[in-house]
Amino acid sequence: MSAKPRVLLVEDEPEIRRFVKSALEAMNCVVTEADSVMSATHVLSVNPADLLVVDLGLPDVDGQTLIERVRSWSDMPVLVLSARAMEQDKVDALNLGADDYLTKPFGIAEFKARVQALLRRHQRQDDLPTSVLSFGAVRVDFTKREIFKDDALVHLTVTEFKLLAALVKSSGKVMTQKALLQEVWGPAFKDSSHYLRIYISHLRQKLEEDPARPKHFVTEIGVGYRFKP
Repeated sequence: MSAKPRVLLVEDEPEIRRFVKSALEAMNCVVTEADSVMSATHVLSVNPADLLVVDLGLPDVDGQTLIERVRSWSDMPVLVLSARAMEQDKVDALNLGADDYLTKPFGIAEFKARVQALLRRHQRQDDLPTSVLSFGAVRVDFTKREIFKDDALVHLTVTEFKLLAALVKSSGKVMTQKALLQEVWGPAFKDSSHYLRIYISHLRQKLEEDPARPKHFVTEIGVGYRFKP
């Protein structure tokens, strides 16, 4: 990652775009702007980013389409900004691979805190296990950040990989929901249990033989989750 984080801001309302751009530049970010999914797709093809900040209500295609496209090839953090406040909208965006969701209107301090948390999560590598781990048909090389299932490469996002690492470090032990949320997302997310449910589901879908009957990512009802190798 460059010394100055590169952020692609996708927002079609000029006033909001100026407000958010100003906040990002105050955080020493290099900001590129787009006002549609088409223009954002073009920008990303020629100008890689370290963070995507995207509105959902875009003029050409819903912003969820952009999240889905980005997740097909990149693990960059994705922060959604949206006036849609229903929990299902948040769940849908997280299921597509967004890392965080901020409802409009929002305060500048909260926005900056969310951005900083996402960038820190993307940059930090020192707290990952250094070994190669095998369980079931899965092999994980934490140093190379490579995961194979039945010898096929599996793509995990930054958040999914960090959640996997947190569970593996406490292999065999129960981790409470609050402990996992704080370690993976940060202190501000200790009550955001729906984030954890969604991302545990992602790991099961990608790494379990039978996601409906998980053997490795086990729910401890009322407490949290346990990784069983």
